[in-house]
Amino acid sequence: MDITFKRPALEDRDTILKHLAERKLHGCERTFANVYLWARFYNEGWAEIEGTAVFRTGQEGAYSYTYPIGAGDRKKVVEMLMEDAKEKGYPFQLHAVSKGEMEELESYFPGKFNVEWPRDLEDYVYETEKLINLSGKKYHGKKNHLNQFKAAYPDWKYETITDENVEECFQMALSWRNHNGCEDDPEKNQEMCVALNSLRLFKELHLKGGLLRVNGKVVAYTLGEPVCDDTFVVHIEKAYADIRGAYTMINQQFLEHEVKDYTYVNREEDTGDEGLRTAKLSYRPVFMVEKGIVTLKGE
Repeated sequence: MDITFKRPALEDRDTILKHLAERKLHGCERTFANVYLWARFYNEGWAEIEGTAVFRTGQEGAYSYTYPIGAGDRKKVVEMLMEDAKEKGYPFQLHAVSKGEMEELESYFPGKFNVEWPRDLEDYVYETEKLINLSGKKYHGKKNHLNQFKAAYPDWKYETITDENVEECFQMALSWRNHNGCEDDPEKNQEMCVALNSLRLFKELHLKGGLLRVNGKVVAYTLGEPVCDDTFVVHIEKAYADIRGAYTMINQQFLEHEVKDYTYVNREEDTGDEGLRTAKLSYRPVFMVEKGIVTLKGE
């Protein structure tokens, strides 16, 4: 069997989105920009198989697939993927599997698979309206951050990212990279490469973005895209650490101006970082998106 996986290209966007739209998914990986921007770092390829799309990551001898996405014969595709792994001599594995996909997989192959649900991989999903209004005792601290920002920087301004101001965001991102030791940290460096490429290809990737100005200069920006009809994913958010309240402000303003028509906002996972976990929990997620890692029993 020869399944050919290729790196996602900009011209694949419509085809990939067509498959993604077949099922309501909330995970941050199930967006075109995320797939495209991270492909080089995760060696991600994709293939159309029997009316579905399948994504594959990893290196020779240790590949992992997504559950088939789309309207085709998903059971047959899983069987083909198992055969593909067997022929190539590596253990079969699926990643980023949703609860619904796991239930479907179990109905096709009862008792055949093990599944783990790593906490570090779970996405945080919030009610958009609550993050815009920040009302009530639970958000008292966040509201204070906004008020402190407004008091300290009375000339602040929010703008939607457009062709006219995206270059200023790019320059701010370069400055942020230099101030945060990204050159010495491979993970931070990868993240900044993705952030810079997302700005460079802002239009081609159909991203939505917003920025904050203080004294006329960009001090924060954020970018994201819809994952389904009621959920928007925030992929990137950068602010200068010395501008107190800038992260809270760009988060609130971006949602108010660009995302208010979506019921939920997905702010991605914490990757096990305790500081990030504390920050994400402080915004009170309404639910988490669990992502299963599936393996064959006995392997």
